Amino acid sequence: MTAGVSPPSPSSGLATGSVGLSTGEAAARLRADGPNLLPGYEPKSFGQLALNVVREPMFLMLLAAGGGYLLLGDTAEALFLLTSVVLIVALTLFQERKTQRALEALRELSAPRALVLRDGRPTRIACREVVCGDVLVLREGDRIAADGALREGALEVDESLLTGESVPNPKPPGAALHAGTVITQGAGMAEVQATAERTAMGRIGLALTTAQPPTSRLYRQSRRIVRIFAAVGLAVACLLVLLSWVRDGQGLVASLLPAIAFTMAVLPEEIPVVLTVFLALAAWRLSRRNVLTRRVDAIEVLGAITVLAVDKTGTLTLNKMALVELAAAGTVFKLGSHLPLPCALEELLRCALRATPAKPFDPMEIAIRAAGGMLPTAQATSGPPATPARVYPLAPQLLAVTHAYGTAEPGRHTLATKGAPEALIELCRLPGPQRLAVQSQVQEMAARGLRVLGVACGEWSGELPQSQRDLTLRFVGLLGLADPLRPTVAQAVQDCRQARIRVLMMTGDHPVTASAIARQAGLANAASVLTGAEMDALDDDALRLRLRGTSICARLRPEQKLRLVRALQAEGDTVAMTGDGVNDAPALKAADAGIAMGLRGTDVAREAAALVLLDDSFASIAKGIRQGRHVDDNIRSAMRFIFAVHVPIVALALVPALLNWPPLMLPAQVVLLELIIDPACSILFEAQPEEDDLMNRPPKPATDSPFSLGNMAYGLLQGLGLALVLLLANRCMLAEHWPAAEIRSTLFASLVASLFLLVLVHRHAVNIFSNPWLPRLGAAVAAVLSLVLWQPWLRGVMGFAPPSARGAIALLAIAACVALWLLALRQVQRRRAGRHRS
Repeated sequence: MTAGVSPPSPSSGLATGSVGLSTGEAAARLRADGPNLLPGYEPKSFGQLALNVVREPMFLMLLAAGGGYLLLGDTAEALFLLTSVVLIVALTLFQERKTQRALEALRELSAPRALVLRDGRPTRIACREVVCGDVLVLREGDRIAADGALREGALEVDESLLTGESVPNPKPPGAALHAGTVITQGAGMAEVQATAERTAMGRIGLALTTAQPPTSRLYRQSRRIVRIFAAVGLAVACLLVLLSWVRDGQGLVASLLPAIAFTMAVLPEEIPVVLTVFLALAAWRLSRRNVLTRRVDAIEVLGAITVLAVDKTGTLTLNKMALVELAAAGTVFKLGSHLPLPCALEELLRCALRATPAKPFDPMEIAIRAAGGMLPTAQATSGPPATPARVYPLAPQLLAVTHAYGTAEPGRHTLATKGAPEALIELCRLPGPQRLAVQSQVQEMAARGLRVLGVACGEWSGELPQSQRDLTLRFVGLLGLADPLRPTVAQAVQDCRQARIRVLMMTGDHPVTASAIARQAGLANAASVLTGAEMDALDDDALRLRLRGTSICARLRPEQKLRLVRALQAEGDTVAMTGDGVNDAPALKAADAGIAMGLRGTDVAREAAALVLLDDSFASIAKGIRQGRHVDDNIRSAMRFIFAVHVPIVALALVPALLNWPPLMLPAQVVLLELIIDPACSILFEAQPEEDDLMNRPPKPATDSPFSLGNMAYGLLQGLGLALVLLLANRCMLAEHWPAAEIRSTLFASLVASLFLLVLVHRHAVNIFSNPWLPRLGAAVAAVLSLVLWQPWLRGVMGFAPPSARGAIALLAIAACVALWLLALRQVQRRRAGRHRS
């Protein structure tokens, strides 16, 4: 944006006599009063986690199977199943604690923060650390951390959470402020008088600090799929009970055991666990890349983003403004020179200083104040009083601000104005030739990538008018400010282009300045600029057409961002948008992924956004998209593996029962397979390295999902091939009159080997050591398989025979057939994916 009225900074002189609490005093009060937290979320205890585990269907079926074997007198089988209950509970608790620790770390990062005076210095702390006696530094967009009284400044506060009134209430010095309310205008300092449950919000029991992780779209889809599988499994299990009881004349308990084994085999209970673990850990990893996830479901969107609408200042640039050029009366002066300023330029800089707060917050105004050292000492320190009699603020229709200062003569004021050059041309009512000269100079400076401000001055006698349009002003000159591009931006923009992600720059700057910065950043169509005024003149259809060839929106007002987001979404784009102000909140909520600025953003913007940039850097957004695509790939691989792995298990449990073959899949074997599948899904696939072409492919469609027909079909086809190979091998062994125990042990070992081949097929990297968990899992599986095949007691529990040479040959033949099937399917899938990506 151009010049504007900024809220007072932490050092703006408010409450000049207050230094706040010392660090030691604050710590003592925090120990005495407790943290500033409203009743809300409490982490689950170990007992609660354990209780959730024992309610799981798999746990209940294991208990039922163990009890059934006890009733039948098979104590070895019952002991194994009941012992496995402990292992499954331990594994599940490990996963739950790992997820909860990641979520707790995110919750600490995303906790509301407050700016307080500690030891006389502004310090940003977590709201939970605010104590009575603290001095809060408040500005527009902040959410007040505790109850207190305004000591200096003037505010307007939205108290609708408490009163239900939608109109902000004015707050003069001495007025009461309440925790949870939002400052809509102004700045000031307040002394904290009550915290936590002692606040008005705490007394009425509203727990705004509750930070329960939201239920994501994928998680809801997964629960629906699990319920469908469970319903189908229970129906088929009932059929198996009837067949065994009625057809085969077995007892009820004996008939229930194969049905329990089938139900355990068909239930894909790993799906919700995988999603919870993957998304929680992905959010934690994003935080280490300076992207804080406020809503976990935002991670699902990152892989589908097609348009990044980003602010120029502070995101593409460093937001470190410096005044580098002055232009007045036909003279252009570069401040890097060590020559005395010409008189006309001294007047320009003096007027600019008078139109700037004494202790500003805005980076442009800070740069202007810093350049005041160019003036002679007497001129820099003399002039009107530090506090203007009136400030005409920046308005959407007039991008200029005027400070009116009283003089020794009653009723007389001196005026200082700065703002967008076109606004100053209008206010000063410049004649045609002078207007053209100023516009030409603006174009030259903007073409060098400078942000250009106009400056005017004047005098006024009598009562000040209501509008600054009615003032009489004289145009003085132009200021050129530079905000360097972040060093990492050009490469990040190039990465986005390769990933088929369009970058749309939003700025309040002059169009020529915006084009210059866009060229430095490497944006496409840097010469095509859409201004806010042009947006207002276009209807929605025309705006959508115009945006197709535009990468720059200049002279953009915050409230226009919402229309921009909706226009892009109407074109079918998935939009990520950055924002930092109160006015950005509607657009941040409307965007598919709203991204707030963590350093300069307001509390309102951060609460409206799904993601927060901890360093305000565009490169961090690109890293976030990379992480989003990576976790999406890993979830898809895990889902395909789950669908694939359950097909042969179900087939080996169901087909022998239907065809009256000897049983192949006993409950103990299903439990052992689950102990292999669970860590493979939730640990190994989560740690998969990213694919080489991750950022060289187009975004996935927004409607795509790991539970899409294509992804599920690919996994089911893999599993169907495994099932057919294993059942065919079983038929051949039966024809050769192999003992049932030898068939069972051979097919079980072959199934385990096939599952490991499935894992290898779903890897992204060729080197198996690129995922540290893969060799560990392979070694663990080999050890467990050797144990159950060679240890007599375990072999008896599983119903296995000792290993034999012909069994080993059969295993190798089965593994070879499975490998050929999986590789053939992978080639077909890669060709289809290649056609889709091209």
